Amino acid sequence: MPKLYLLGGENVACRSAREINRQAFHDSAEAPAVLVFTWAKPSFDNTYRRRRLVADYFRSLGASIVDFAEYGETGSYEDRIRCSDLIYFTGGQASILLERAAKTELETALKDFKGVIIGRSAGALALCRHCITTRRYSQKIMLIKGLDLVPVALKAHYIPEDDQTLRQFSQKTPIYAVPKDSALTYHEGKLCPLGTVYLFSGGVRQSFTEATL
Repeated sequence: MPKLYLLGGENVACRSAREINRQAFHDSAEAPAVLVFTWAKPSFDNTYRRRRLVADYFRSLGASIVDFAEYGETGSYEDRIRCSDLIYFTGGQASILLERAAKTELETALKDFKGVIIGRSAGALALCRHCITTRRYSQKIMLIKGLDLVPVALKAHYIPEDDQTLRQFSQKTPIYAVPKDSALTYHEGKLCPLGTVYLFSGGVRQSFTEATL
């Protein structure tokens, strides 16, 4: 199983979670080959400026290669994942990412991966067993199933205004709430916070320290 970083959100242009990303890159390899999945949006801005923003950021963290996995491209995603040291999932809509992952059987390749996986925002949500997300058209808040690489339910971009909703959902299952520029790491059954993370359970919010799952 890989080591996973679940990033609650980040302003990539400002590199606001640089230290968390730096730690993840350090954990993966000395000069990691990075594969970026931009599948969480209906369409990704393929302009040179947008890709350069991501690629320059990751190279500043030590990446030797920054490649992008296009949804619908020919060839095997499994082979490209196997040849990478670090996999990065961008933000967007978790439901879109999950739909595309199901169609391409991405889950199996990710579970067999031995490196580091970073999920940002929607990318983090999709990696979990369940996630709190907003329906695209109705704006209804839902708890949906994810890829189950991390056996928790997650809320990304947490702010205190989310408390009432999370207290309600946590009556059925514990919810880990991760603000922007904070993260959870999961490796070999151990879940740890980087920055401030909250756990909602039984309608009660508490600061999260660490747990073995």
